[in-house]
Amino acid sequence: MKSKMQRGAPAALTSFVIAALTIELADELVDGATGAAWPYLQADLQLNYTQIGLLLGLPAIFANIVEPLFGLLADAGYRRHIVLGGGVAFALALGLTALAGNFWGLLISFLLFYPASGAFVSLTQAAWMEAEPARQEQNMARWTLAGSVGNVVGPLLIGAAVAVGVGWRPVFGVLAVLSVMALSMIWRAPGSAQKRHARQASLMESLRHAFQSLRRPPVLDSLLLLETSNFMLDVFRAFLALYLVDAVHTTPAQAALAVALLTGVGLLGDVLIIPLLEKISGVAFVKGSAALVSLVFVAFLLLPGLGWKLACVALIGLFTSGWYAVLQARLYQLLPDHGGTVVALGSITGMLGAAIPPLLGVLADRYGVQNALWLLVLGPLTLVWRLPAVTFRR
Repeated sequence: MKSKMQRGAPAALTSFVIAALTIELADELVDGATGAAWPYLQADLQLNYTQIGLLLGLPAIFANIVEPLFGLLADAGYRRHIVLGGGVAFALALGLTALAGNFWGLLISFLLFYPASGAFVSLTQAAWMEAEPARQEQNMARWTLAGSVGNVVGPLLIGAAVAVGVGWRPVFGVLAVLSVMALSMIWRAPGSAQKRHARQASLMESLRHAFQSLRRPPVLDSLLLLETSNFMLDVFRAFLALYLVDAVHTTPAQAALAVALLTGVGLLGDVLIIPLLEKISGVAFVKGSAALVSLVFVAFLLLPGLGWKLACVALIGLFTSGWYAVLQARLYQLLPDHGGTVVALGSITGMLGAAIPPLLGVLADRYGVQNALWLLVLGPLTLVWRLPAVTFRR
């Protein structure tokens, strides 16, 4: 007969996993709502493309500067403290977003939100991956599925709020309340589920291991692939509504529905990818789907008419499913029991990815958003080029 301790361990892990998935859901609700709200933010706060690019890029750069310290401290045994503190800042930032009255107010809220998300969300993900090392690819797929639900519902919240006449601000106020609920769940989750898998090492030992890991070609290659894959994930989603309003001349409501279509089909793909990863190589899937996305994205930019573009958006949402899950899981496999180091290194290379939105903003102001978005095709093309050369050796 199993002892109470043996029976309690799976229950503690289950409680922690539910809390972790709720946190990811809350984070992606914010992401999905923000992507759909950009046309309204642009109009209400009188933002130009350069300012939008700065709002997308500067907070990410700032987060990538401070998050490595979060990751290293997490591996040194302070993970729970950082996660809970990040949750408080996460909720506060959303409240500030709801109250923002101009570019500077929105920038301040984003500067708080981005590193808070890293502490609250990314380190929770790392704790789960360390808890079940044999199931990292599959669990990352489940994590991504929870996020996809948020990405689908987020734009719908914006569309519904605008339809009833209350605007975008109350949506972020509601999301602040929901994030407090997610924080309460992780607060109550058994601490052992996090502490058991937090590596006890000094800060200097964690820092030394991080530098050694960054010098390993497979680790560096995997980090760069994660950044280039994001061209057709977060970056494309962030600019989609703006592109449709300014280049295709749709209404903001139609643009919000297009974002919902992208994330909705992506949700279907994330459901399908979970059993698929039990049968085929995740890396092989990403390589093949990246080749298809390259072609579909070119068609998206060239084909006239909203109908054709929506069809391409749906295909992009489907074919990019699993990219983040597979590539992030491989990175965890390369750095076993060092989830904080994964977060730290991802923040360092994330500075390169954070430079893309400001660059796109400047190019859009100078050459038009239609021409600027051609830069994004480099993302899937890089995956096609580099993935055959990647070997994931420990």
